[in-house]
Parts: sequence; structure tokens; C-alpha cells
Amino acid sequence: MKNYTSNELKYLVIILFIIGEGFFFFSCTTFGIDKKPVLFRSEEYVIYRLKKRKTPAMLAEMFLGDAKRSWVIEDANENVAFKKGEVIVIPLKEKNKGGLADDGFQVVPILSYHRFADNCDSSLCLPACIFDQQMKYLKENGYRVISLEELLEFLKYRNSLPKRSVVISIDDGYRSVYNIAWPILKKYGFRATFFIYTNFVGVSKNAITWDQLREMKKSGFEIGAHTISHCDLTRQNKGEDTQAYMSRIEKELSMSKQIIDKKLNQNTVFLAFPYGRYNQRVLDMCKRLGYTIAVSVKRGSNPFFADPLALRRNQILKRDIKSFISKLKTFNLN
Repeated sequence: MKNYTSNELKYLVIILFIIGEGFFFFSCTTFGIDKKPVLFRSEEYVIYRLKKRKTPAMLAEMFLGDAKRSWVIEDANENVAFKKGEVIVIPLKEKNKGGLADDGFQVVPILSYHRFADNCDSSLCLPACIFDQQMKYLKENGYRVISLEELLEFLKYRNSLPKRSVVISIDDGYRSVYNIAWPILKKYGFRATFFIYTNFVGVSKNAITWDQLREMKKSGFEIGAHTISHCDLTRQNKGEDTQAYMSRIEKELSMSKQIIDKKLNQNTVFLAFPYGRYNQRVLDMCKRLGYTIAVSVKRGSNPFFADPLALRRNQILKRDIKSFISKLKTFNLN
């Protein structure tokens, strides 16, 4: 069966509407909008004439019930300005939830950062100008930054994702995320997931504060756990028996979650393993404690059938754009 481009699909649906115009009737009472702009409706599509300029986000809220799904409308209407009088196609049903194709399948890269500065002295620190360059590249090359919440729906085979989806994650809890990274992310309309270890919050001028975290969360950041003390969860201390080890790592996982829940009034379900390390005991404990996504630093991107509690991430340690681009694989060829 032929795979149609979005423009071909648009014109095909419009032609079908014209041919079958006399056989269809649609009422928009359910949507609470004027039915005149709706030219055609089936179970899969709506053809809609804009009475005034509307953004894809506004249309996604009207027809799909979620402004975050605006990319669905954008992809179906390439090169459309969404101005008054334009006819657009609105897909109503999920298409290709797992990103499957004849020649392969979609994968989602998760980028991993730590701290930022104007001048850096460590590979875990990224200069502000380089971070800006990387975010500009994502924006100009059609990448869409999604949340871990959206990724989870993809992993559960519930929702499709934009073809060039990427997640941005930042670990530890440095204040430079607030002062440097956040303004750059806002500049390009992006968001990120911020994993914090609770013992670090507010302890020095270099650490993020709870008030700053609340402000960032309000703007769309996801805040996840990174344990209490940033300890290696797989390491059993010298002289520590198995029971003591299990009790200690459970405290690291459960108490950090409880502290963030209380401070930010949320249910914390995302975790970044310190140093990216985990074992089966840790995975079993994460599941029991209610975590739904956990991320490592094993390199690679994630297909829909990946284990949500053992996701891969690509650390951004080098500064050249070629290295950055190599971390952005979004399709796995057979």
C-alpha cells in the first residue's frame, strides 16, 4: 500500500469530500463550535475552513482535546500558514503508534546534560554558547522536544510521536540550569526533565533552590528524582550485609521521591540512576515504589518496546556539532 505524504493525504481527503459531499452530514454541537467551518467529517478526519487565524495548538485543543498534540495538525498540513480562509485537514485517530515502517522503526533519543557556564573546566559542564548552538540546531532541523510523560505513552503503545522526537534531560540540581539553560530552552520553545538529588538542593550558591524548581515546574519542566545523596545504587558498601544494603537503597529511592512530592506537590514517577548504574534488585525496587520511567547513561535511542525502567540516554560531553548530531538518531533501519 502506498505511503502518502501529508500534502498528498490532504488533497486526497479534500477530493473525497467533494465527491461524497451529498452523502455526509456533520454536526459540531459536540465540539461546541460553529458547524459552518466544518466542511467534512469522518471517523478519521475533519476538513476545516479557518474563519480566522488559529494556531495548531488551538485546533489541537478543539478537536483532539490536547494542545500538546499540535504537531499532529502541523504534520498533516505542511506549508500552511493557518490563516483565515485556509482549508486544513485534522486527523482524529492515532496513526502508527509504535513508529513502525516497512524499513524499520522509530527510536527516541534522550539527551543528558549536567551543568552550564560561560567558561567550563569539565566535560560535564557545557558552555552556554554551545548549548544555544545545539538547541538552535534542533529547532532549525525539525526536531520536537517532548516530555517523558509523552514518551511513556509511546512506550505503552498508546500514542504516536513526531518523527523527530527528542527528550532533553538534566541531572543533579545545579543552579546554572535555572540561570543559563532555562532561558535558552525558553528562547526556542523547549522544555526539559530535571533530575535532582535532594541533599544538594539549596545547600550552596551553585545549587538550585526549591522556589526555583517550583518556578521551572510551573513553566513546563518535569522534575524527577536522582536519589537523596547521589550514591551508586549497585554498590554494596564494605562490611554491609545484604539486608542493610537493600534497606539503604530503598531509602535513597523512596525518601527522595517523598521529599520532592512534598516540596513540589506532585507524584514523582521519573528517576535517573546516579552514574547511570542499576541492577535487577534496583529495577524491582523502582517498580515496587511506583516509578514509571528510569534512565541510565547507556548510549542509544529508545524504541516503543524498550523497558521504561531501563531507558538509554546519550550524554553530551563533546562540544562539536558533529558529535551532537550523532546523538540524534530517530529511526532504526532494518
